[in-house]
Amino acid sequence: MKDALKVYGPLALLVIASIWLALSLIDPAPPSKVTFASGGSGGAYYSLAQQYAEALGESDVEVEVLETRGSIENMELLKTGQADIAFIQGGLADAQAREEMRSLAGMFHEPFWVFVREATGAEDFGDLRSVRLSIGAEGSGTRALAVDLQEAWGGEWLDNSRRIESGLAAASALKAGDIDAAAFSASIDAPYIEDLLETPGIKLLPFVRAPALARRTAALDEVTLYQGILDLENDVPAGNIPLIASVAQLAVNKDLHPAIQSLLLEASEEIHSGNSAFAQAGAFPDENLIDLPLSSEAERYWKNGPSFLRNYFSFQVANFLDRAWVFLIPLLTLLIPLVRMAPPLYRWRVRRKIYVWYSDLRDLEARGRQAESDEARGKVLDELSELQKEVGELDVPLSYTEEVYHLRSHITFVRNLVTGLYERPLDMGGTRTA
Repeated sequence: MKDALKVYGPLALLVIASIWLALSLIDPAPPSKVTFASGGSGGAYYSLAQQYAEALGESDVEVEVLETRGSIENMELLKTGQADIAFIQGGLADAQAREEMRSLAGMFHEPFWVFVREATGAEDFGDLRSVRLSIGAEGSGTRALAVDLQEAWGGEWLDNSRRIESGLAAASALKAGDIDAAAFSASIDAPYIEDLLETPGIKLLPFVRAPALARRTAALDEVTLYQGILDLENDVPAGNIPLIASVAQLAVNKDLHPAIQSLLLEASEEIHSGNSAFAQAGAFPDENLIDLPLSSEAERYWKNGPSFLRNYFSFQVANFLDRAWVFLIPLLTLLIPLVRMAPPLYRWRVRRKIYVWYSDLRDLEARGRQAESDEARGKVLDELSELQKEVGELDVPLSYTEEVYHLRSHITFVRNLVTGLYERPLDMGGTRTA
């Protein structure tokens, strides 16, 4: 048992130390909690963020959903590290955003709706330079996109064409006649959108130059609101209306753990791949309709899909194996020969305990043969008795007992040899007789 501990004990310590070193060198584990900057509690961003929170919760990752004013605030939260994930309206990214943030893909269309009172006579976005136009609150994605479009159309835009009403408040002001036009970046499911489409005296302004606008900005896309898509019976809308739409992209802090990004990407395929009013099933997620750099994890995912391990293991197990294999394979390569060396080393140690006595036995035999007096031979016999005793107390595994008995029989042989010399009488010349 002692020999086994001496051989296998250090090996076990070496294995433990090697595993500890490998685990300390692998990439850190993904966080168990992340923060998702969404939007207002009644909006599409907030509702979708809740769906992502539920999806990630199935993999034991807690998601804190932050209610925000929209894309501009979301970008600031990502830049400052106060949020890990956010929906960002396409077309808003600046140089700092491209440095600090990464996109996983474009996830869905956000049409830019511009409703006008028919009395204005406006037929084109450029006709709104001098009317009372609400483009949303400061810091909102709607306002940022509207200002960009105003600058793209050029000319002088009056301050009154950049009013701050937004959402339901802007829709109510438009219906009441307090403003002449209102712009919204919103889902088609927003209740005030459908209401305005059916309100007499108010019309949706078409963007006939939507293809040109889409070519100018990567995260803008041309879409069509098809005739009757909202109400086939009442033919709402009464004709096809070309629109421009930003593409909401799922953005992350550039340092967000790749495993969390992979979870988000898996969830995005479940959440965004269905049919919508503006895209066929499978059109989203789309890694091309973005204006932020695509993350390296997203690039790998859209090229190869989920990792091989993720197809067979839970998120936690697959992530650990995915992080550990880089070090575990070299570690196993090192440990396999060490483990294979252990049995021969153990056998050598046990046999060495036996064989070391043969050196003493040969020495005693030589001394016994060369002894010229009974006193010298008696001393050799005493040492042989002591050797026999020590060998008898030798503790070896049962499989090596045969070799111990061989040694003991050889000790007896030498004892008999020396005893025979000891008992033969001396002749007149002082030597033993035959």
